[in-house]
Amino acid sequence: MITLAVVLVALAALLHYATRNFDYWKKKGVKYEKPLPFFGNNLKGFLLMKTYSQLGLEYYKKYPNEKVVGYFRSKTPELIIIDPEYVRRIMIQDFGNFHSRGLIWHKKVVQPLYRNLFFLEGDNWKLLRQRMTPIFSSGKLKAMFPLIVERAEKLKARALVSAAKGATLDAKELMVRYTTDFIGACGFGVDSNSLNEEDSEFRKLGANIFNTRIKDVFYTILKHVFPEMAKNLTLAQSVEDDMKDFVRSVMEKRNYQPCGRGDFIDLLLECKKMGTIYGDSIENINNGVPEKASLEFDDDLIMAQVFLFFIAGFETSSATTSFTLHQLAYHPEVQEKVQKEIDHVLSKHNGKLSYDAIKEMTYLEWAFKEAMRIFPTLGVLIRECSRPYHFPEINLTIDPGVKVLIPVIGFHNDPQYFRDPEKFIPERFHPDEFGPMQKQLYMPFGEGPRNCIGGRLGLMQSLAGLAAILSAFTVEPAPETVRYPEVSTKSVLLQNVKGGLPLLFKERKSTL
Repeated sequence: MITLAVVLVALAALLHYATRNFDYWKKKGVKYEKPLPFFGNNLKGFLLMKTYSQLGLEYYKKYPNEKVVGYFRSKTPELIIIDPEYVRRIMIQDFGNFHSRGLIWHKKVVQPLYRNLFFLEGDNWKLLRQRMTPIFSSGKLKAMFPLIVERAEKLKARALVSAAKGATLDAKELMVRYTTDFIGACGFGVDSNSLNEEDSEFRKLGANIFNTRIKDVFYTILKHVFPEMAKNLTLAQSVEDDMKDFVRSVMEKRNYQPCGRGDFIDLLLECKKMGTIYGDSIENINNGVPEKASLEFDDDLIMAQVFLFFIAGFETSSATTSFTLHQLAYHPEVQEKVQKEIDHVLSKHNGKLSYDAIKEMTYLEWAFKEAMRIFPTLGVLIRECSRPYHFPEINLTIDPGVKVLIPVIGFHNDPQYFRDPEKFIPERFHPDEFGPMQKQLYMPFGEGPRNCIGGRLGLMQSLAGLAAILSAFTVEPAPETVRYPEVSTKSVLLQNVKGGLPLLFKERKSTL
C-alpha cells in the first residue's frame, strides 16, 4: 500500500508539473483550446503528424476575428499572431523585444550543431550576424555566380538525358541534386557531382540531415517537458559527427587558413582570422545605453554555420524551385510567358546565363515568388519575448520567455491580402499591384533584422536553375503526377512535399 501511495503521489506531482501553466491564457483573457497534459496543443506536432506551418494555418483559419490566439507547446504558453499590425511591431518596430527565436531548449547548454545564425539568441546572434553580413554582399554574390552557372549547365544536361528517353523525371530530386552541387562548389570548393553520380557522398551527407530519428523525436519531447533534466541530451548526433568530420577535412586541406577561393568556408576562415567579435549588447541595456558584448569565433561556430548552409540551401531552395516547376507544368500559359522572357534576355547576352541576365528576368522572379507565396518553406516565423511587452488595444502583456508564432502561410493565402490566393498569378508581384500591405505580409525569407541572411544568394541560385531548365525544356504533368501533393510532416520547421514531384521534361527551341 505504501508503494502504491508513493506511486500515486509521484504521478500526481508529475501531472501537476505538466499542467501547472494551463490557466496562463485564461488569466490573460486570451482565447485558447484546452491543452492535453505533457503535450499541450501540440500532440500532432510532437508525433510528426503536423508541421509548424500546418498547425499555424489551422489556427489562423479557425480564429479569423481574433488578434491573437493562445497555444501550449507541452506546458509552455505560446501566442499565435493573427493581426497584421502586430506582426509589423514584433518583426520590425519593436524588434528589440523579440530578437530571439527561442528555439534553443536550454539557455546555457547549447549543442554545438545549433550555434548557428538561425538558432543562436541575443548577443551571440547579434555579434555573429554582424561578422557574417559582409559574406553575403552583392560583390561576393556576383563573384560566386560563375560557379552557379556551371552547375546550372550540368542541371540542364542531366535533364536532357531523361528528356531524350521520354522518361518521367522527379523535379524535386533533380533540384535537390542541383542545389547539392551548388552547396559543394560555392560553399566548400568541392565538386560533389551529385547530378551525375546517383550515390554521391555529398548527396548522402545532405540527405542524412533530414532523416527522421525516433530517438530525436523522443528527446525533443523530453526537452520541452523537462528542459533542465534533458539539457545534455544530444539531438542528431550522427549529423553533428559527420559535419565535424567534413569541416575538419576541408579546413585541414587549407591548413586552417583562408586560401582566396572566395567560397563559404573560405570566408568563414577569414571571419575566424579576424578574431574575437566585439559589439554593443542587445540583451543588456542600462538607461538606454547598451553594454559591450563579445564572442569567440571558434571551429565549432564554423561547423554550425556549415550545417545551416546545408539546411538553407539543400532543403529550402530545392523545395521551392521544384514546386515552381510543378506550378508551371499546370499553368502552361504562365510557363510560355516565362520562357519568352528567358529567350529574350538570353538573346541579349549571347545565349549565356550570367548575373546580369538573371537580374533582367523579372517575370521569372515573379513566378518563383508566387510559388513561395503559395507554399513558403518556412511557413511560420517564431520570435521569443525578451522583456515585458504590451498590446494596448487588447490590454495584453506578453511575459519574457513567451514565444510568438507568426503564421506566414496564413497571411500568404488570405483573400483579404492576396486576391484569389488559391490561384497561381505571378502578375500579383507587379509593382502596381504589390502594395504596402502585400509587402508587409509577404515574408518567405522572414522580415526585419532577423531575416534570412542568405536570401539573395538563394534567390539568384534558384532563378539560375529555373532559367537553365526552362530555356531548354517545357515541363508537363506526368501520368503519375499529383496535382496537389501532400505535405511531408517529417520536417517540423520546414515545409516540403511528401514523396517526389514527377514531371515530363520536353525539349524545346528558343522562341526567337
